[in-house]
Amino acid sequence: MPKAIKRRDTAPLQGLKAIKWLLQSPKATAYTGCIGNDVFGRKLSERATSDGVTVNYMIDQDTATGTCAVLITGKDRSLVANLSAANCYKKEHIIQTSNWAFVERAQVIYIAGFFLTVSTDTILEVGQHCAVKQKTFCMNLSAPFLCEFFKEQMMEALPYVDILFGNETEAATFSRIHEFKTEDISDIAVKISALPKASSHCSRTVVITQGKDPVIVAQDGQINKFPIVPLDSDSILDTNGAGDAFAGGFLSQLVQGKPIPECVRCGTYAASIVIQHSGCTFPPTQDYS
Repeated sequence: MPKAIKRRDTAPLQGLKAIKWLLQSPKATAYTGCIGNDVFGRKLSERATSDGVTVNYMIDQDTATGTCAVLITGKDRSLVANLSAANCYKKEHIIQTSNWAFVERAQVIYIAGFFLTVSTDTILEVGQHCAVKQKTFCMNLSAPFLCEFFKEQMMEALPYVDILFGNETEAATFSRIHEFKTEDISDIAVKISALPKASSHCSRTVVITQGKDPVIVAQDGQINKFPIVPLDSDSILDTNGAGDAFAGGFLSQLVQGKPIPECVRCGTYAASIVIQHSGCTFPPTQDYS
């Protein structure tokens, strides 16, 4: 029988949960977004806080907190999102002095591609800050439809992106929309990494996951492939949050100054753990070494 699960997590928040779980350090991460003044919003705040993530939400008094229904049948899944308040975030919130302080203190900032549908001006404000201050600004392609139907917004943000995450389907769609004339994921990653960049303090790194196939990393025109440790299919319970967990694991090592191979290794570890649990959840402790 299929099972329906109500979920109120958001993509970057899932990644931050992975970072906190791996670092085991309180207040190492902070998250902002928009919720409603309702029971779901309060639950989301409480759950994130209990997971060790500092939240700094904009609260929309007139719109309900977004929800998502997830239908899982065996290893297959389908998601239906009701974005509601998540669609209402405004730049005016982030530029308030108390909220901008979180941006000032952060050394690495990660934005999900889904936010391109909500407030591109917020992304540009934060991206420009990172470029000037030589901080690391990260984004995720997040979904094929974003590459196709939000191309203009994505290309506005991309010059500020130092590390871009995505999967093979998103990369292939990006290639088709931008007429790269190749379906080779390695070639696509190199082409994306070479697109114009606003700052020169570092080159762009493009990280493409491929499920059970090797992770592809493009940087400075070079390609590296990192094999993953496969799981027995019987161990896979729910693939929801796998990409977000990978990004969180990757960034948990990046903030410690670890090299890219170690970042990828931790990303694949975090993803392998989350797909063995229902929802984007982790066991109480981690054994990553």
